[in-house]
Amino acid sequence: MKRILVCLDASPRAPHVLAVAGDLAARTGSKLAVFRSVGLPPEIDKEFLVVSPNDVVAQLTTRAREELTKLTADVPPSTLDGLYVRIGTPWDAICTEAKTLDADLVVVGSHGYSGLDRVLGTTAAKVVNHADRSVLVVRSKPSA
Repeated sequence: MKRILVCLDASPRAPHVLAVAGDLAARTGSKLAVFRSVGLPPEIDKEFLVVSPNDVVAQLTTRAREELTKLTADVPPSTLDGLYVRIGTPWDAICTEAKTLDADLVVVGSHGYSGLDRVLGTTAAKVVNHADRSVLVVRSKPSA
């Protein structure tokens, strides 16, 4: 295994997903390609409503890259293959990025099913169903 695409979001579980992927990379001698997909509608804050659409995309991408930089601060540079941010529907962007980077494995965090997720499906479930490579779904740590 050469490259692991680890997909992180802005949730509190992202550090755990990164830690699991980092451990796997260390055990296999793989590199981590750290990825974040930014979906436009749910992530537009009031501050973006006064700027042009092109600026909104740039600001969202910059913010996501800054968050990834903070999350990966403790990842050894020799393990890090890069930080990647794309605008798009998360599951589709993940599948596309996995192909583009020729990742050997995709690592995503799981969501619990609730309400609308039961109808539409979670990002993790869609990645598992649509990716053309293996996917590891990381669950939250069990509560003690």
